[in-house]
Amino acid sequence: MGKVIAIANQKGGVGKTTTAMNLAASLAVLEFKTLVIDADPQANTTSGLGHDPKGIDTSIYECMVDGIDIQSIILKTEIEHLELVPSHIDLVGAEVEMINLENREEKMKGVIAKVRDKYDFIIIDCSPSLGLITINALTAANSVIIPVQCEYFALEGLGKLLNTIKIIQTRLNPDLEIEGILLTMYDVRLRLSNQVVEEVRLHFKNLVFQTIIPRNVRLSESPSFGLPAIAFDADGKGAVAYLNLAHEIAIKNGMGKTTDA
Repeated sequence: MGKVIAIANQKGGVGKTTTAMNLAASLAVLEFKTLVIDADPQANTTSGLGHDPKGIDTSIYECMVDGIDIQSIILKTEIEHLELVPSHIDLVGAEVEMINLENREEKMKGVIAKVRDKYDFIIIDCSPSLGLITINALTAANSVIIPVQCEYFALEGLGKLLNTIKIIQTRLNPDLEIEGILLTMYDVRLRLSNQVVEEVRLHFKNLVFQTIIPRNVRLSESPSFGLPAIAFDADGKGAVAYLNLAHEIAIKNGMGKTTDA
């Protein structure tokens, strides 16, 4: 049974899609069979893994609203062991269409249940909002990773997200855990970056991953080539950081493969 991890933060520009794409690719490089679900209407994970969203006819949206079989829309990527459920702009309309559906918060959970046994990890890239699609992702997930950028307003909005997670734990998904808070866009030269790291670690202690994702040009460039960082520049700081994160998550989840990877 695959572990389902949502990558969520309603704040935009925190490295959420970068994390979904590169964590999934890194887990696949460690030979874990991995599925990444693009649940963001911007479809950046889809394009970042080499598929043109304009050419996508069916996405996670059609699976949730129209009952399309998820297995029929899964796409291959350039990375062995990594597959993709794509997104397209119509996902914007899914929230409106789902309002009157029964069990509307559990649609994604039902869709994912059909393929969970085929993967070690399923990573969901959520949209930068706390709307119905993100609630679906958190209801379907075993855990959530919260990316937080090492910048001035780092903790802004985090309380709101943690409150939403508590509500989902109470009403929809009592087993939902916080996999970890991930510090992103770290610049070792900036005093502010170091202050944010200290502040987040002081507040959240063991919930914060040891791995910190640096601000890195190659990491920013790789999506424009339709590749995750590990396929674009495997020795770059960004690629190495996400591989370290994949190791950390695998070890935390008792996946022994990592000891000799």
